[in-house]
Amino acid sequence: MLTTDFVPGAPNWIDLGSPDVVAAADFYARVLGWTHVPLGPEAGGYGFFAHDGRTVAAVGPLSEPGAASAWTIYFASPDVDAVTRAAAAAGGVVRLEPFDVFTSGRMAQLTDPAGAEFAVWQAGDLRGVDAVSSAGALTWIELHSLAADVSSFYRKVFSWDVATIEGAPGAFFRPAGTGAGRLFGAVVPDSSAYWLPYFEVADPDQAAGAAEVVVEPYELDGIGRIAVLADPFGARFGVMRSVSS
Repeated sequence: MLTTDFVPGAPNWIDLGSPDVVAAADFYARVLGWTHVPLGPEAGGYGFFAHDGRTVAAVGPLSEPGAASAWTIYFASPDVDAVTRAAAAAGGVVRLEPFDVFTSGRMAQLTDPAGAEFAVWQAGDLRGVDAVSSAGALTWIELHSLAADVSSFYRKVFSWDVATIEGAPGAFFRPAGTGAGRLFGAVVPDSSAYWLPYFEVADPDQAAGAAEVVVEPYELDGIGRIAVLADPFGARFGVMRSVSS
């Protein structure tokens, strides 16, 4: 499961790029109960999403020419520059070279060899989101890809442990040196390459009723009830009521 200790390689931040930040904030307020917290003009339209007073995600205007609205998952690293070099050496693309975000931290934006985009965050004043694996917060991620060697790329970049589960297809990821309880994501075969975040909700069916439905709500044995949705600008995300919640 996801935790907020943010060991190297663990997901520690997530943000949405949107062509209309205000409309996106209104949508996620209705569907996930989030509050939008703008950071002021100096942040260029960037702001946080909060749930029960805790930061769970962020949102900002699209910054890359021709970019589509999408969620970006960030992974923790003590050295963003080293991760960026490792990603390039392993066949990835550096979309945005490492740079400092005021005193909050240092980041880079990367793309794996199959085309899935992600980012890396080296903590400064900001370690990551305030909450995960709880209502309204990030609870699971999936890497959608058909690349046969995609797990190898991420092992080279983050040294992730790649696990298999009896009876479950594909590979599962956890930070290096952690146990089975620290699985945070999995590979899902898909002709498109992207990372898909899931957020914990009390009622996936209710959330699906307020959004465009990509995958109708269904029960997944041992996991919970899940659905995949899209916001008004096409950004995909999942919702989940975990069996443990």
